[in-house]
Amino acid sequence: MAKYTPKFDPKNELQVKRGINGLGLFAKVPIKKGDCVIEYVGEVITAAEANRRGGRYLFETSANRHIDGTKRENIARYINHSCRPNCEPDTSGGRVYISAIKNINPGEELCYDYGKEYWNEYIKPKGCLCPKCVEKKKITT
Repeated sequence: MAKYTPKFDPKNELQVKRGINGLGLFAKVPIKKGDCVIEYVGEVITAAEANRRGGRYLFETSANRHIDGTKRENIARYINHSCRPNCEPDTSGGRVYISAIKNINPGEELCYDYGKEYWNEYIKPKGCLCPKCVEKKKITT
């Protein structure tokens, strides 16, 4: 299987349910480190259109190209942020693929680091809810 061919059937092997920050995407089967899990899909728009629309589901693939993953058919949009992720996004040919960077067990939530810009705009104002940050808050309080 090619590096950027998702190996998992979203309808049978991945599940959307309550996660660390609202809805999340969970593994229903074991996922091996290095597996391409899912593609982030949506309408391809220009940077100008992305700036006009705004929103949390925009994924930049180049300086003037974004994927608007707002529609619910894009279940990759349910992958939450974590400061200790088990996945990472990779852009290739204007497309975005999410791959496992660790072995993931059934029942585990898929997560990746959303990056500094998203962090500053959306996460920092309310505080990070990923397990690493929640644990850190417990230790310091």
